[in-house]
Amino acid sequence: MEPHHHDDTAAQQVTRAERSAVAEDRHLGEVDLTSWRSRAGHATAEAWAALGRRYGALPVLVLTLLVGMGIAVVATWAASGVYDAVREGDDVAVLDRPVLDWMLTLRSPFADQAVTWWTDIAGTIGMPIVAFCFLVGFTVQRRAWTPLVLLVAASGGSLLMTIAGKDLIGRARPPLSDAVPPYEHSPSFPSGHTLNATVVVGTIVYLLILRQSRTVTRVWTIVVGTLFVLSIGVSRVFLGHHWTTDVLAAWALGLAWLALVVTAHRLYLTALHRGAEPVKQRTRPSTRGAADRSDGTVR
Repeated sequence: MEPHHHDDTAAQQVTRAERSAVAEDRHLGEVDLTSWRSRAGHATAEAWAALGRRYGALPVLVLTLLVGMGIAVVATWAASGVYDAVREGDDVAVLDRPVLDWMLTLRSPFADQAVTWWTDIAGTIGMPIVAFCFLVGFTVQRRAWTPLVLLVAASGGSLLMTIAGKDLIGRARPPLSDAVPPYEHSPSFPSGHTLNATVVVGTIVYLLILRQSRTVTRVWTIVVGTLFVLSIGVSRVFLGHHWTTDVLAAWALGLAWLALVVTAHRLYLTALHRGAEPVKQRTRPSTRGAADRSDGTVR
């Protein structure tokens, strides 16, 4: 009798895990994330689904996010050009200097230390730790690759945007006499802490609310995430490490990149809903036919 093989391939395991995740992630409350109302959105979703059926939805998601990173960097370049034009007219001074002067009146040794500790959560050490902890939790809970892809892409795009903006503008930070140590010496525009917090925390909030069934829970998750992002931005100005316009630009750029990440995930869900496989599976040769030929039996 021919033996039966029950070992699944890696592709089959990914397919089951991702399809199980799609069943739960497809709806956000009453909203169907795979439904596209605009003509452009519908056409894009159809094209994306066709690519997913041909190459696998997960590889196309990765490619889409990589293209999105390029778009995000170009958007940062465009924003820096607009900002540079405004700066030449000295219009930003109308906002930046007065806000910083007001922040100086709020300082105290205790407030300075507390805000420094808080802003470090979104720093180069704190934010990766936060992202990693949530990433492990999402991966273990959902047993799917999608949270890993989304969080890594979101973080990578945010980092590229920060580097591009600082290199293109090279804006000087507020004077050290107005800053709270430890001092920072990299270019000021945009605020990297604010940009990274907006994107990473925004992605985490999005992934959380996809699995929350109660409206009040989703609302509180969004409120807490929003307050965290806003407080990080304010902390950068309070400490004299950034100008207000650096923070405003970081919020705008971060939200734009976050919107691209969420849209890419919606397209991924749509492709799976319309028949694509997460990973393109290779067809394996039939072992039955080989066994038949080996014993010379014609069937």
